[in-house]
Amino acid sequence: MTPHTHASTDAPDAAALAAAGKADPGIVTCDACPVLCRIRLGQTGACDRYGNVEGRLTRMDPLTVLAKNPEQVRFLGADGEGGLLPSREVFVTAIGAGTTYPDYKPAPFIVGAEIDGVDTVTVVSEGIFSYCGLKVKIDTDRHLGAECATVRADGEPVGHVTTAEYGSQMLSLGGVRHLTGGSKREGVVTCATLLALANGNAAELAIDGGATIIVQAGKAPLIDGTREVRMRVGCGSATIGIFAQQWQGLADEVIVVDDHITGVLTEHQAGRFLGMRPAGIRVRGRRSTPGRYFQVAAPGLAWGGTDITDPLAIIERIDPRLAWPGLRLLMVSTTGEHAAWFVLNDALVPEPAPMPDAIANIVARIGENCEPALCSVLFMAGAGGSLRAGATENPVRLTESIHRGETRVTAGGAPVMLWPGGGITYMVDVTRLPAGAFGHVPTPALVAPIEFTLPRRLYAAIGGHVSRIRPLADILQTTRPRLEPPRPGAGFPW
Repeated sequence: MTPHTHASTDAPDAAALAAAGKADPGIVTCDACPVLCRIRLGQTGACDRYGNVEGRLTRMDPLTVLAKNPEQVRFLGADGEGGLLPSREVFVTAIGAGTTYPDYKPAPFIVGAEIDGVDTVTVVSEGIFSYCGLKVKIDTDRHLGAECATVRADGEPVGHVTTAEYGSQMLSLGGVRHLTGGSKREGVVTCATLLALANGNAAELAIDGGATIIVQAGKAPLIDGTREVRMRVGCGSATIGIFAQQWQGLADEVIVVDDHITGVLTEHQAGRFLGMRPAGIRVRGRRSTPGRYFQVAAPGLAWGGTDITDPLAIIERIDPRLAWPGLRLLMVSTTGEHAAWFVLNDALVPEPAPMPDAIANIVARIGENCEPALCSVLFMAGAGGSLRAGATENPVRLTESIHRGETRVTAGGAPVMLWPGGGITYMVDVTRLPAGAFGHVPTPALVAPIEFTLPRRLYAAIGGHVSRIRPLADILQTTRPRLEPPRPGAGFPW
């Protein structure tokens, strides 16, 4: 068993520092992260991000620049001729920019440009994040695992199940404790899993006591080998509310089976509003309010996210004072994928019967109103540490300007959601970044692009590295960037 260590992995060890200090012809020492790889000519470091090209430390991936019209930028001549540079339509992202970590030097690119008559500065750097993770939203009614259950990848714990949301199950993956606080293998597997998902690739996750899922941002989840198709139209109570009027006159009772709130039409406020006759069918579980029941069955992968395969199993009793022979009963799930039609016989026992076309059409409409089930992946990280030193000599002023709304934060050009409170903690939808935006270092930690854009006068006022500002045109002419249009739906930083 690999022993656990709680020592920080963010600082170079003594052996690495000693080796880095030795001159060795043909070898360059990479200082982009604390690992301090010694790279031989023609080879790359452990992360493949940096290599030894003709004896010089070189970022192997090109700088990525978003351009609304890439061809217009390509025609910009090496001498700056070729037309006016459309600064508003060009954005230098941090993808391929390189890192400043540990942050003892200014950011790799500090870009000056005039946007709508305002002199702006964009500080561009790849950040190395140990304090990072993914928030994953999986659209499904099915039970994936108990709250707080461990989520594993390749047998290693990489996160846990968190709250169930409306039609979705949330997972929290990564975080500094999985990256650095467990065994070395746990950290490596966690980093690899985060990297795959952040870059839009699929990852297989197994939940202790629960399901095995294949997750991929923007794709339908695969749960225990079955691809999820529909996100539920609502909980059982909401489904009753949406379709009550359509059922009136066609069914005498409708029970919408749901792991969270099972709805019973004639008891429900919607049924009462319509003046429906009480049917006297009592379902199992705890009655919350009229027509709304909790815990009618155990969570599972069957009807409405429960473990039942026979819907009649949730019927506790039928009141002979209220029910009647010939009563028409529809039982349906919140996605319409499960539905059955029954008619009570003379003994008031539900018997299966062919579903009338009018009822089948409403069941189909439930399905029609379900949105496609998808996986959503948000990258979350804290940039309130030393990374700020690449932007300014007075880091707290950068943080303050961000929280005042004076400095805009983007990730690979994509807008981020900033958390209030201290630090610079942000989240970004990974599908809004250009392809391959994330990398890693073997400490282990993730590498993610981050940009700070603010007026030049403000940049000077917060102690920014003004002498390192380079005109946009100069950067475009000297770096030979990879030009990409924004992703569809991703928009532009401004």
